[in-house]
Amino acid sequence: MSLSTLFTPFDKGALHLPSRIVMAPMTRARSAQPGDIPTALMAQYYAQRASAGLIVTEASQISPQGKGYSFTPGIYSQAQIAGWQLVTRAVHEAGGRIVLQLWHVGRMSHGSLHPDGKPVAPSAIAPQSQVWIVGEDGEGRMLDCPEPRALGTDEVAQVVADFRQAALNAIEAGFDGVEVHGGNGYLVDQFLRRTSNHRQDQYGGSLENRIRFAREVVEAISGAIGPERTAIRLAPFITQRGMDDPEAIDAILALGHACDKLGIAYLHLAEADWDDAPTVSEDFRHAFRAAFSGPVIVAGNYSAESGAALIESGLVDLVAFGRKFIANPDLPARLQQGQPLAEVTDPSTLFGGDARGYTDYPALASGNPEGADHGR
Repeated sequence: MSLSTLFTPFDKGALHLPSRIVMAPMTRARSAQPGDIPTALMAQYYAQRASAGLIVTEASQISPQGKGYSFTPGIYSQAQIAGWQLVTRAVHEAGGRIVLQLWHVGRMSHGSLHPDGKPVAPSAIAPQSQVWIVGEDGEGRMLDCPEPRALGTDEVAQVVADFRQAALNAIEAGFDGVEVHGGNGYLVDQFLRRTSNHRQDQYGGSLENRIRFAREVVEAISGAIGPERTAIRLAPFITQRGMDDPEAIDAILALGHACDKLGIAYLHLAEADWDDAPTVSEDFRHAFRAAFSGPVIVAGNYSAESGAALIESGLVDLVAFGRKFIANPDLPARLQQGQPLAEVTDPSTLFGGDARGYTDYPALASGNPEGADHGR
């Protein structure tokens, strides 16, 4: 089986990509404080990786209410828009394509980030999970998420409006489109699942009601910036963070069908990525293809070989790589040339910090920049 499949162009709708290799969204927590503002260092980081067929940025909160982790960037203020303009300009000048992932974490947050000490959620159910928060001493720690308060029905409409405005802000910032973060136990996902959604109004109970919030978000964004620049990421198989719902797949398929009717740019599936993760069944892949006929991106524990094979099967169109892009800014070239991949050598640099472990990993042709030995 040839890896050439990964390097065939993809041209459908508004997606004009030179390869099937996508850079997956990864939280790196490098925004400037105060204000969660994207920086020139972030622009350098993304531009270094512009050889990806498509870059999906780290998740970016659509409002102060949507924040769950320290130092993550936002897309609701003029300063944030200006900061993201540095990023999009640098990526486009390097020949890349980039979309912004829009984020509301819901209950996956900490009380210190909210005036009343309460994150919001579909229902007042704690996730039994933790988020990364930097304290007054400047040290980041994993802290327990408190019990959230349930959003009022009128407040749900405001969150939908916040997603819409964030998409408009992203286009002003120069992005090629947006991807709604609808997975991994965050707000959109919380509405989809019975384990986190006990609502009695039009956003809870039946399958149609549980997908309503996600559908309204995608519809609002599509109406504002066009369906061809709108996408969503979903996580069908997540079970942690209180997301273990036996009806989750039904909700994902129903939402996929709704997105198909809207004609959005693509749907991105975040699959399990740990070493002994269960294999995604072909039955699910065929069911998903039947529900959503548009482009499908998958992200998981894929190698170049397994990703190419899945594309050749016709069940997906593009494959996203996450952690491999951290230490390999020129990942497509390394895969195409069969070169060995560098490893992240200092996990403490993954979240927060400066250039070390962020922009100082060299491309193959450039050698090792001064001071960037990473122990090698």
